[in-house]
Amino acid sequence: MKNAAQQILDALKAAGTPEKAAVLRRFFKTGPGEYGEGDRFLGVTVPATRAVAKAHADAPFAELEKLLENPFHEARLCALLVLVERFRAAKRDARERRRVFEFYLAHARRCDNWDLVDLTAPKIVGEFLAESPDAPEADPREREKLLFRLAESDCLWERRIAVVSALAFIRRGDFSITFRLAEKLATDAHDLMRKANGWMLREVGKRSRAALTAFLETRAATLPRTTLRYAIEHYAPAERTRWRSL
Repeated sequence: MKNAAQQILDALKAAGTPEKAAVLRRFFKTGPGEYGEGDRFLGVTVPATRAVAKAHADAPFAELEKLLENPFHEARLCALLVLVERFRAAKRDARERRRVFEFYLAHARRCDNWDLVDLTAPKIVGEFLAESPDAPEADPREREKLLFRLAESDCLWERRIAVVSALAFIRRGDFSITFRLAEKLATDAHDLMRKANGWMLREVGKRSRAALTAFLETRAATLPRTTLRYAIEHYAPAERTRWRSL
């Protein structure tokens, strides 16, 4: 009988098409020198990958580890989405949620494209840190240490995990981590980090325009222009012009 990793890979291959794979290679910048250089695709849509993940939500960690080492993008995404399913299903099982959280962080460098991070980090890292009352990381100082340690990583994907995981806090009305990360990473030269910070600032603005405006009043002039452009996307045209002129 095939192991779970092979069953998942077979299901993904059956759902993929060469035409979609070609589109995804271009979309995720897999050319020489680009952030996704060398990544390979089966041509599976995200909804189809989610369906495979849900059908194999009981796959053991050892099998998910095999998929995270797989060269195909959708195999890694599917393994991460299985983790999301396991984390969600273990809402009343603190031990299992911690196991998923720790496994995810141990393999964070295999979240090696922006979609792999964005579709999973807020739902695992962010939710664990924001929700777990029994975890040491629930102490605001400790959870910030963890996120800021990731933000200092030499790995682009770990830095992005730090930034987008703060979405779980934003949804609870806590904007402080996002503001501090945006300040800390204002000198990060990678476009994917500038966009991530801008996206999170925009999410703050959706919930509290006053909070975002207060932050921008003191920081807009020092933010990368890409970050600022994303952050002010929902402001009126005249306001966007003012912010950009700073």
